[in-house]
Amino acid sequence: MQKSKHDQEEMELKLLLNGVYEQYGYDFRSYTQASIMRRVKNFMQDRGFLHISECIPSVLHDDEALSDFVQYISVPVSEMFRDPAVYRELRENIFPRLRTYPHIKIWSAGCATGEEAYSLAIMAVEEGLEQKVTIYGTDFNDKVLDTARKGIFNISRVKEFTQNYIQSGGMEEFSRYYHSAYNSVVMNDRLKKLIFFSNHNLVSDSAFGEMQLVLCRNVLIYLNHDLQVKVLHLLTESLNHWGFLCIGTHESLRFNSYSEFYSIIDEKKKIFQRDNYRGIGS
Repeated sequence: MQKSKHDQEEMELKLLLNGVYEQYGYDFRSYTQASIMRRVKNFMQDRGFLHISECIPSVLHDDEALSDFVQYISVPVSEMFRDPAVYRELRENIFPRLRTYPHIKIWSAGCATGEEAYSLAIMAVEEGLEQKVTIYGTDFNDKVLDTARKGIFNISRVKEFTQNYIQSGGMEEFSRYYHSAYNSVVMNDRLKKLIFFSNHNLVSDSAFGEMQLVLCRNVLIYLNHDLQVKVLHLLTESLNHWGFLCIGTHESLRFNSYSEFYSIIDEKKKIFQRDNYRGIGS
């Protein structure tokens, strides 16, 4: 019996994702089906492919095609001070607690092109923490990490960034943190010195140091339940006792075994504190 077009596409998608995992270690196999199918089809359209099966030899044997494929799948969408109320809560209630540490380590997990990391650096400067904070921005997409390291953003986005900054409780003129160059803005070296960008895969890599604050926002929403549990295990392992976790405003720790490791700081803004430091099971 001949397979339907839908069944055929699902089979080809499975072959493609298995091939990428075996060849390169990028594991997209547990991402939500509708989300990843939509992104694969966008990649196909850009490359002129009619069938998913045509992607397989291209992605597995062409580094440029692989890089483009990863960029389409990894959803690198961000903005500075996204959800300003979350940043205001961090500024007013979390950063004062972080001030008690001799050195502060903050992790922006799934940082995409770095807007979140630069937002955190600005807050650290304004809260007087510049001399003792290190911000780690990680993503598994090398192309977006290159953009993050350069700190160059289209000038058309500055108005949105500025509005978010003001609403988040910004204390200065936002323009002091960048300089204009042609149709772009470049973030100041003062901010760049506080941030280390590196490649890290939340799905397949190990815990990332011992952090006082971890932000992993709008990542879990693209993962199925099993993969969410795996990522939350890694994030929880990466936090110090009494460290803080911030996830996306449309994400939740409810109905998840890791919720017992946290107390709620702000349910609406999705900020939690790790207050259970017993051993974490695999």
